[in-house]
Amino acid sequence: MSEIGAGTRLGYSLGSFVTGAFGTVPGLLLLPYLTDTMAVPAAAAGAIVLLPKAWDVVFNPVAGRLSDADLVRTGSRRRSLLLGGLAVAITFAALFAHPGLGGAGADSAYVVAVFFVCATAFAFFQVPFNALPAELTEDYHERTRLTTWRIAVLALAVLVSGAVAPAIAGGVGGVAGYRTMGVVIALVILGGTLAVHRGTRGAPVGRLRGPTPHWRELVATMRRWGAFRRLLCVYFVQSLGVGTLLAGVNYVARHVLGDPSLQSLLFVGFVGPALLVMPLWNRVGRTGGKLAGFRVSSVVFALALATLVLARTLPLGVVFVLVAAAGVGYAGIQVFPLALLPDLITAEEERTGAARAGVTAGVWTAAETLGLALGPGLFGLVLAAGGYVSSAGATAPQPDTAVTAITVGFSAVPAVLLVLGLLPLRRAVFASEHDRPAGTPAS
Repeated sequence: MSEIGAGTRLGYSLGSFVTGAFGTVPGLLLLPYLTDTMAVPAAAAGAIVLLPKAWDVVFNPVAGRLSDADLVRTGSRRRSLLLGGLAVAITFAALFAHPGLGGAGADSAYVVAVFFVCATAFAFFQVPFNALPAELTEDYHERTRLTTWRIAVLALAVLVSGAVAPAIAGGVGGVAGYRTMGVVIALVILGGTLAVHRGTRGAPVGRLRGPTPHWRELVATMRRWGAFRRLLCVYFVQSLGVGTLLAGVNYVARHVLGDPSLQSLLFVGFVGPALLVMPLWNRVGRTGGKLAGFRVSSVVFALALATLVLARTLPLGVVFVLVAAAGVGYAGIQVFPLALLPDLITAEEERTGAARAGVTAGVWTAAETLGLALGPGLFGLVLAAGGYVSSAGATAPQPDTAVTAITVGFSAVPAVLLVLGLLPLRRAVFASEHDRPAGTPAS
């Protein structure tokens, strides 16, 4: 297998509307939904956002093993994609339904329970979705192209969900606004599910290998697989930084920039440039190597965020320029690790002779899920340290220390995490140099 058709690329990429919406909206709005409509204290709200996602860290590898077994049994991962995506859409709408059970404790318990089910359903979608690139093509550069298409659609999905969800929640207002937003985003998730299911019909599935027979063998594989562990570590730390950044957008718009309506514009300014620079990052990956592109994009992202620590004193136009620069870097750190992952999977499957795509994608997704889930929790702790005042309805006045905490949590904290992520990346090498096609640049 080498180059795949544009229809398959687009069909696969449209699944990013599911991952983009689920990965963006809870990280963006669930924390303020809890703190400012249910009066849940910031630290407790951060824990509520974290707990269901923490379950996925345990469950995602299980979902990966089940996906590998389903592939061998049926010859396709599409059934899991369809069922998982449908369940995500239904439970996402329920997540923001706010049943009004009579108190913050009962309502919070409802959120935890529904988010728990929603996160589990998402694992059954995201794990096979992440495993597919290793099976759709074995061509080194085609994988970069496929991932570029996927991240371009992901950027569009993040742009749509990240801009539309706050606009609906804020425009309608209160509990009704969150309920309406939940239904609209659920429809976006449903559309993405149906599109990827139909778009990958008849797509290649690679060489069918038997699934890993025992967990003991999988653990041994992970212990020997140094390149994957290092790349996974980088991705986890950077996902933590992105999760912290996303959790801060709502608070920055309201309390740092002083205009809640700027939340949607911040998202457009952040994600919009990502759509424009995808061809640039694809070219960087083809000429300079995927790892080089990963390093460069990480530095660009970190520098832009570090400068945003001055957001309280900078002109609004400068703030948006820095947000756009951060978006350029963000596009790169999404493209390159996901383009490297199928290369690592293919080399390991050839070494072991057993299916690794599903279970590896499960471990990968668990790390991403944990990082994105810990982000709001970390931001909640930063808010608590700054003395943030929670409320049940109208936005409460905040002390200066809380505004400072919001600024630091949105900028300096994720910037530091991005830089820390570069440390293991210094040693990350291509898993199988001898498998690289002739003329492919070294990474």
